[in-house]
Amino acid sequence: MRIAVVGATGEVGRMMVKVLEEYGIEPSELRLYASRRSAGTKLIFQDREITVSELTEEAMKDGFDYALFSAGADVSKHFAPIAASHGTIVIDNSSAFRLVEGIPLVVPEINGYLVDDYRGIIANPNCSTIQMVLSLYTVHREFEIRRIVVSTYQAVSGAGRKAIDELQKQMEGSDEHSIFPQKIHLNVIPQIGSFDETGFSTEELKMINETRKILNDPSIDVVPTTVRVPVLYGHSEAVYVETKKPFESYQQLRETIERAEDVKIVDDFVTPLEVAGSDIVYVSRIRVLDENRFVFWNVADNIRVGAATNAVRILKRSLGGAT
Repeated sequence: MRIAVVGATGEVGRMMVKVLEEYGIEPSELRLYASRRSAGTKLIFQDREITVSELTEEAMKDGFDYALFSAGADVSKHFAPIAASHGTIVIDNSSAFRLVEGIPLVVPEINGYLVDDYRGIIANPNCSTIQMVLSLYTVHREFEIRRIVVSTYQAVSGAGRKAIDELQKQMEGSDEHSIFPQKIHLNVIPQIGSFDETGFSTEELKMINETRKILNDPSIDVVPTTVRVPVLYGHSEAVYVETKKPFESYQQLRETIERAEDVKIVDDFVTPLEVAGSDIVYVSRIRVLDENRFVFWNVADNIRVGAATNAVRILKRSLGGAT
């Protein structure tokens, strides 16, 4: 099995290489690609040093079994179709293909069946969407979700390595900012992405549209407010949910959430510092308002659960393995 990782020197790309190793994926060949500027960087996989090559059209014509992309939407739009047309199954972490009709948007625990016997481009959802739907998909199957109101508290790593560096420099006294619209240190910024004419940000629109597509229900009303906070790793979400069908009790609701794969309920509460390096979504502070409404706190490692791990789980599902 031949695997390529595109955008291998970025925050998510490096994690993809690490998670491939952790999940016991043993390719006969692993090729790593990045921009010309990053070509020549050396990364370690299974105690072997691999030199990163420059991403080119010719390289994508090489016919890999799988290519994991994490290099941004523009790069994916150009190079992913080339790879797919030469027989490669592409798992793309960008927003380029998520809402394209006919391209599966996959969280393996929820709709992994979409990649069974599938060849072509597979879209990896947005980080904040992944952790939220993982905590809610069993609730939706059991009680049918009517409305979700979610406020996110998203780590700077979601904006890449340069965003981490910007926060760390500000922690050392710098006032300069270029990645975020304002200084992020000791601050919160209620903007992730650009705003459209409705006032919603692109990150908020992703949560609306991707949630509906993954849960296969366009009627779900999703009302998000996405906020960047001065945390390095780990996205947090405060989630309010209304269901169409009533649940009998807190215990029944809890048991329903507990049936979700790769989700753990914690009786106290969990913070971003505690989830770094974990592939689990942590649910805590569940509060039942009535038989159709509840609130909870949702935390996960955004680079792993929200990106690299989900991509590798897609690969494993495509191979016929358990997630």
